[in-house]
Amino acid sequence: MAVGAPASIASMPQIDWDRPWLDLWREPGQRVMQAVVAGATFHEALNHESAAPVRFVPQSELPPGEAYERYIFNSEQCPTREGLHDFFNGLCWMRFPQTKQKLNQLQAFEIAAAGVAPLRGPVRDALTVFDENAAFLSAPQPLWDALIAKDWQQLFVGLRPLWQQARLVLFGHALLEKLVYPRKPITAHVYRAQPAIDSIAGMDAWVASDLSPDKLATKPFAPLPVLGVPGWWLENENFSFYDDSLVFRSRR
Repeated sequence: MAVGAPASIASMPQIDWDRPWLDLWREPGQRVMQAVVAGATFHEALNHESAAPVRFVPQSELPPGEAYERYIFNSEQCPTREGLHDFFNGLCWMRFPQTKQKLNQLQAFEIAAAGVAPLRGPVRDALTVFDENAAFLSAPQPLWDALIAKDWQQLFVGLRPLWQQARLVLFGHALLEKLVYPRKPITAHVYRAQPAIDSIAGMDAWVASDLSPDKLATKPFAPLPVLGVPGWWLENENFSFYDDSLVFRSRR
């Protein structure tokens, strides 16, 4: 660890940037982490990237009693704590600026309409799940049908060659944080993306335009244990990996 690096860095795990699910996040993530190790705070290191539509500020900038989402919407500043959770959140703002802005806008509108209540309601619940744990899947129809049916043997074994035509992009920052320590039960909430999208910028623009309160209220997600994805985890090359009914649960 570099001289002057924050003490919190010493207790943080090393990120294995060679993991396949981190391909998208590797380049900016390594730069930000190197800046932090060299002594920058997380918000300073994120601001050096200059790729997000918000400015990152210390968590202490959030006024007492102010809703986090409403503060971001009104100030275009994102309160940031030291740690992996907000580190990955910052990276998400860089890679998916339109989607993050749309989520924040919808949160702010819901707060304006209903206030900050103990129960968030279906739309805010879905927004939170999306922001924390979503992944985007662009895939041939048979894969999607098997995923919805929770037909895990068909999805991961029978249709395994079709995964070469699929693209799964992890978005939720809590999901990315959890996968620093990969565990078989880690599950993403998958949101279907158009198959024709061939770039992250295009996916960002499409998802942002597709999100709406009405659609989110229907909980448009499918659960996917991400370490079951072919090529993402060595152990799933032995197909008995998918026999674990505590992870690969049948449809009710």
